[in-house]
Amino acid sequence: MGGLAALAREAGHRVTGCDAGVYPPMSHQLEALGIELIEGFGVDQMSLKPDLYVIGNVVSRSRLPSGEPKFPLMEAILESGAPYTSGPQWLSEHVLQGRHVLAVAGTHGKTSTTSMLTWILEAAGLTPGFLVGGVPLNFGVSARLGEVAPGHSRNYFVIEADEYDTAFFDKRSKFVHYRPRTAILNNLEFDHADIFDDLKAIEKQFHHLVRTVPGQGRLVVNGLEESLTRVLAQGCWSEVRTFGATVSDLVAEGEPSDFAVMQQGRKVAHVTWSLGGVHNQLNALAAIAAAEHVGVAPAVAAQALASFQNVKRRMEVRGSVGGVTVYDDFAHHPTAIRTTLDGLRRQIGSTQRILAIFEPRSNTMKLGTMKSQLPWSLAQADLSICHSGGLDWDAHVALAEMGHKALVASTIDEAVTQVMAHVQPGDHLLCMSNGGFGGIHDKLLKALTDKPTGAVAV
Repeated sequence: MGGLAALAREAGHRVTGCDAGVYPPMSHQLEALGIELIEGFGVDQMSLKPDLYVIGNVVSRSRLPSGEPKFPLMEAILESGAPYTSGPQWLSEHVLQGRHVLAVAGTHGKTSTTSMLTWILEAAGLTPGFLVGGVPLNFGVSARLGEVAPGHSRNYFVIEADEYDTAFFDKRSKFVHYRPRTAILNNLEFDHADIFDDLKAIEKQFHHLVRTVPGQGRLVVNGLEESLTRVLAQGCWSEVRTFGATVSDLVAEGEPSDFAVMQQGRKVAHVTWSLGGVHNQLNALAAIAAAEHVGVAPAVAAQALASFQNVKRRMEVRGSVGGVTVYDDFAHHPTAIRTTLDGLRRQIGSTQRILAIFEPRSNTMKLGTMKSQLPWSLAQADLSICHSGGLDWDAHVALAEMGHKALVASTIDEAVTQVMAHVQPGDHLLCMSNGGFGGIHDKLLKALTDKPTGAVAV
């Protein structure tokens, strides 16, 4: 929604927004754009009398224990008959119409892959518009309108395409509104247990996306995912390019930070960049295949990736004190946690230690649907510390099989205390959450700074 606000502002509209507890980097971006942010969902905001209310999917018709509506502004909008729409619907009608849309869908890697693809098109001179669920460091903003590049006839727009539902009044997945001509299906696992009953239900939504891609469009599909094979088996009317598997159209040969791109057995490009992790290698292959569909040669795409700077909160180094490095990462699904840890382990080797500090904050993780996968996802960490605040399930039980390699903290301050009791010189502190994590990164850096030199625990 912050990205939509940025696009509306760029298009010349006066934009205000309301939310609860907005945190960086989006809060900083909105402030920099001069977009007024109102805390809470009070009825008094009706006095703004906007031409249109754009409703995000955080808004519901639910009520507080007192019986009062949780979102009184929404109730007032409905009572008054004021015009409203969903974010994806507004985007479809006012931004995406008439453009060549490149959409990036998948359980994991959407933000990174969308950012990679956007940077490739930018480096190729196509000046794409984009909407990303994060802040790509190459651009410094999460969204822009873009324009038709000189010498080109098409206006390109790259969008992160989420399968979560659109709004309380529109239960379709967001991505069905985007009508892409090029679509990446990066991967597909069970997630969003609060709205989907099982993996089959999510596969059905992905097939709804497949149905919207035109015959001359392109689907870029992860060949390693059986779930995506089942999605295509339901019907496919477009060109398909696969990546990842040995028999795919595009495969990688080499380490994730330095690899050849093979297209049907022939080397077409070579990627050397600062990113690690097999997941980023796969993301790169997907972005290269999608960019090729709009005329960017794989070699040109690979050259662009050499200067790709990733996204804020994707293995972002927040600081280093006394040889101890603190990272911030958005990982929250067990598979994402595992791949993030694997990427860091490949980067630092086997001799240095990783302390994984995480909070199961997503709706799916709060429900405990995937708690049994946590020991598997944390296997690469030397010590894991779980912030259990707000959970309805017992994190001690879920992590019991990890023995002394796992600790549980009920508060952020307790988690910091536990880290400081175990940290050693040269350690890597990997903080993982899809929220602000209570500012734990700064608290850790302060604790490390305040600790007397040489007093790091051993």
